[in-house]
This record gives sequence, structure tokens and C-alpha cells, in this order.
Amino acid sequence: MKIVSQKEVYRCRLFHITEEVASDGEGFVIERSVVRHRGAAVMLATDSKERVLLVRQYRLPVARKLWELPAGTVDEGEKPFTTAKRELREETGYTAKKWKKLAEYYPSPGFVDEKMTIYHATKLTKGEAAPMEDERIETRWFAKKELAEMIRKGRIQDSKTLVGYLMWARMR
Repeated sequence: MKIVSQKEVYRCRLFHITEEVASDGEGFVIERSVVRHRGAAVMLATDSKERVLLVRQYRLPVARKLWELPAGTVDEGEKPFTTAKRELREETGYTAKKWKKLAEYYPSPGFVDEKMTIYHATKLTKGEAAPMEDERIETRWFAKKELAEMIRKGRIQDSKTLVGYLMWARMR
């Protein structure tokens, strides 16, 4: 398959939308509106007791507060690892001395090219959080067993949190 046409129809601070056509050169054609996104870094921060740090914030598209792993959009020209370090500090106040990449994945590749990169952050030091003006973030530590039960009961509905937790739990 090869993209044969691409036209930008909308642009904002976080993403842009294109109308695209792809063809295999033999008559098979796909037409889509595609959300183009710089990607995001996700941080699974754990302490020496194997507790996981989650953030809770209001998510406008789903009109509710969600418990989730801290995360943030990769800035223009920034590497996901740099984003992870910056966002962990901004959202939670923590910095980490040890980092390990757990996974890279596309949460919804049918219409968006956003790639999530999940990092495991350990050997944490607490500092002062500095969330963005449009963020009101609550943080809380969850025991591994408590978080597993929340997942089982459907109380964690954020995909990056589900993927991050499952990757981490499989490694334990």
C-alpha cells in the first residue's frame, strides 16, 4: 500500500487531521480521515513496596474523572523518554533514577497514528508537581493487588493504564 494523496483539513496544538487515500496499485483503495499525533509517553512509576502511582483527572471527551498512569504528549522535536521524565515531574512531582522501556503501541490505529511509549520508573524522589493550567491532578499510590482488583471490576478504563499494568505484572 502507498499513500497517494494527503490533504490537511484541521490543525490544533495537539494534533492535525488529514484526508488520505492509499492504493495498492492494483485497484484496492482505502480512504480515511486520519488524526496525526506526535505520540505520548506513559510512566508506570512504582515504589519499593511495588505500589503503582496513578493520577486522577477529569477527561472531557468521556465526561468523567479517570484513574490512569501519568502520561503526556511528546513535544515537537522531543524524544518520548525526555517527555516521560518531564511529565512524571510535572504531573506527580516525582523524578526517577531508573527507567526501563516496557512497550510501544498504537492505541487506535484505525484512524490515529499516535504511538504510546510506556516506561517503568523506579528509585523515585518526591518533589513539587507543576501541572498545566488546564490540569487538576490527584495522585495516589495503589497496591498491586488493589489495582488488579480495580482492573478486574472494570474501574480502570484507560487503555494505557491497562497495557502498562499488564506489561509490568507479566515481568514480575
